[in-house]
Amino acid sequence: MKNPKFLTQAAIIAAIYAALTIAMAPISYGPLQVRVSEALTVLPFFTGAAIPGLFIGCIIANLYGVIYAGGVMAIDILVGSMATLVAAYLSYKTPAKHLVPLPPILANGIIIGMELSLLYNLPMLATMGWVALGELIACYGLGYPLLLLLERYRERIF
Repeated sequence: MKNPKFLTQAAIIAAIYAALTIAMAPISYGPLQVRVSEALTVLPFFTGAAIPGLFIGCIIANLYGVIYAGGVMAIDILVGSMATLVAAYLSYKTPAKHLVPLPPILANGIIIGMELSLLYNLPMLATMGWVALGELIACYGLGYPLLLLLERYRERIF
């Protein structure tokens, strides 16, 4: 079993991810989305607790998404959350901080793009591109500045 600090960090990350996604629901779900909560995918750079935290937060957010989207995306509870798990693990393993936001962009662009293309009967490459663009905005536009800010206070926070 992990130590209390690890569990606490994972729980806080999960709660923040879910709360941000749900609070910004109009832009968090569907084929054209910018999940602001995806900015948190830089957190594996600081702590492995972000891996389960992001995964659980995404599960919670996607459970809400099923209700918000009228049940259309029930498969997203599994597929979307697994994409986040893969992206978080790859971000954790990424050695260069400027590349940490890249795994979520690629993983979600490909996996979620394919999923949404199939669910909404949209052109696959275009849908992958739109999802990747939303991820780019969240991960590099918001997440990378967050990474740089948190790096200054690393010892105090993590």
